[in-house]
Amino acid sequence: MLGSGSVVAGVEAGLEALVESATGWVGMVVVFVYSFLIAFALPGPSEVVLAAPIDFGLPRWVHLGSIMLVSATGKAAGSVFAFHIGQEVKQSGPVIRWLRRSRWNVVEWSETRSVQLAQQYGYGGLAIALSVPFFPDTLSIYAFAVLERDYARFAVATFLGSLGRLTVTLALVGGVATVV
Repeated sequence: MLGSGSVVAGVEAGLEALVESATGWVGMVVVFVYSFLIAFALPGPSEVVLAAPIDFGLPRWVHLGSIMLVSATGKAAGSVFAFHIGQEVKQSGPVIRWLRRSRWNVVEWSETRSVQLAQQYGYGGLAIALSVPFFPDTLSIYAFAVLERDYARFAVATFLGSLGRLTVTLALVGGVATVV
């Protein structure tokens, strides 16, 4: 029998394969849905969207720019959904008490790190945290969601952080391709 972790891994692998084969306008919908799910449910890399072979007969930079905008919009939408869940969870005493008693005390760790970023950089700190390539966003998104209250600023920060991550990834991959 498959455990829930293997089910999530299987779904994630299937979605990544779907993204990597997504073409045309349907491919853009796939990029949006994948990015939405990455924001609140899947722990995988959001950078995989850059591998989508979407081709509208335009220059490559237009395709990449379009993928980046659609992905950032999907991730911002998924983040706002996660934000809403975070707002509901922080009202739920039993959930927070259970998390505080858990073996790793995820709440304390995420609150400490998120409070440090929020106090030092505000929503810019969230955007910066989300700009780090190849690092799962879900923990940062939920940690900020529990601490903050402004949906619009949260959405803008996640959108900018997502665009930043994809830009940094392209710069790193472009730099590596130039060296190789």
